[in-house]
Amino acid sequence: MKIAEIRTGEVRGHGWTCFVRITTDTGVTGTGECIHGGAGIQQIIGALGSLIIGEDPMNVDRLYEKMRRARVFDGALAGNFVTALTGIEIALWDLAGRATGLPVYALLGGKFRDSVRLYADCHAGGDDSPAANAAKAREVADMGFDALKFDLDDLQSPAKKDAFNHTVSRRELDAMVEKVAAVREALGPQIDLAMDLHGRYDASSGARIAQSLEPYDLMWLEEPVPPENVDAMREVKNATRTPICAGENLFLRWGFRDLLEKQAVDIIMPDLPKCCGLSEGKKIAAMAEVYYIPMAPHNVCGPLGTVASAHCCAAVPNFLVLEWHWLERPHWHDLVLADPPLIQNGAITLTDRPGLGVELNMEAAERYLKPGTRLFA
Repeated sequence: MKIAEIRTGEVRGHGWTCFVRITTDTGVTGTGECIHGGAGIQQIIGALGSLIIGEDPMNVDRLYEKMRRARVFDGALAGNFVTALTGIEIALWDLAGRATGLPVYALLGGKFRDSVRLYADCHAGGDDSPAANAAKAREVADMGFDALKFDLDDLQSPAKKDAFNHTVSRRELDAMVEKVAAVREALGPQIDLAMDLHGRYDASSGARIAQSLEPYDLMWLEEPVPPENVDAMREVKNATRTPICAGENLFLRWGFRDLLEKQAVDIIMPDLPKCCGLSEGKKIAAMAEVYYIPMAPHNVCGPLGTVASAHCCAAVPNFLVLEWHWLERPHWHDLVLADPPLIQNGAITLTDRPGLGVELNMEAAERYLKPGTRLFA
């Protein structure tokens, strides 16, 4: 069995999500998904994929490394080159599973759990008041989720003093605390709650915010400072009892090395369909396990990429929770053919179906296709 062709298509999701379809000379196919590849992602996938035409698709890790090493000097250490690799790699795993009749988690070494717990990334909408966020929290908890996340970094806040300097003001900090307090009161103590700062603040502000939120027993505070300076992240972590989570903008094992070796966070959150892929994600999880740090992958992918992430999450012991970021996008269940629905009671239960275990709904994908493009043409 040899790889015959690799085709792509971009579909509306959290921005544009890119699907990858690999076809072999025997007719076996595999489909992957990657996210945040930016402009030109289909061309990058096409260029990388040309390097493995005629190869045996079962050698997933070897092909990944062949493509990555061939383009290191073009930037395949991070960014959209790695994102393109993840889409191809996930498609290869799906193909390998279909060729062998095994689910991807079995090919990754087997599963530690049948059900992969999700947390819902929530937004109150135009009204970002504490009351509106509390109401949204109750609504989502009633959907069956027992873990939620909200954003705290309001760039339009009248309390901000400057468009570029993100030192937190007293008024801004008070508004953050009021919002968290309202959501925590609405949820009660048994539902996990995380808050996201999107890496926008300086170190002293990150520490002040984390300390001010200690009474609300957060599951984590996400990226209080930008990801580039691991030492600054460690200073924030060491200044508070609030758990600190980061990693959505780090790429490959090497991107996580300093974060883990310096124990600069309590939880890591690699974005598997963006920053590494499934096999590399498992290796990152193993690195984190040495430091007793759990993995809670960041994820804004559609259903195919989310299920792919779930297979990796099932196959590592130190998995905590996986993000789901499609509350405001009603076409989630349209994009794959799945019966029963993928998400039930705030979790994805993996089946023993081959590959990723779900099929892309071609009709729905065509309906949400990026204007001016074609799907797998």
